[in-house]
Amino acid sequence: MYLNIGGDMAVREQSIIGIFDLDNTSVSPKTRDFLAAAEKEGQVVPCDDLPKTFVLTAEYGMSRLYLTSLNTQTLEKRLK
Repeated sequence: MYLNIGGDMAVREQSIIGIFDLDNTSVSPKTRDFLAAAEKEGQVVPCDDLPKTFVLTAEYGMSRLYLTSLNTQTLEKRLK
C-alpha cells in the first residue's frame, strides 16, 4: 500500500522508517544536524510550501526525507 503525503506525492508504507513533527524534533541539535546533512546530500524531497512534518524512508539502499505540510496525526490516520 501507499501513503499519500500531500503535494501529489506517495510513499510505500513498507519503506517508512518514521514520521516526525518538525516543530518538536528540530529543537534537538542532533536532529538539525541530521536534516542539514540530508539536505546537503540531496536526500530531501519537498512536497509542499510550508512543511510541518518529515517522513523518513529507506528503499533499495537509499534513504529519502520527504517534507510535507500535513501533520503527523493526519499521516498516522491515513496509515490505518
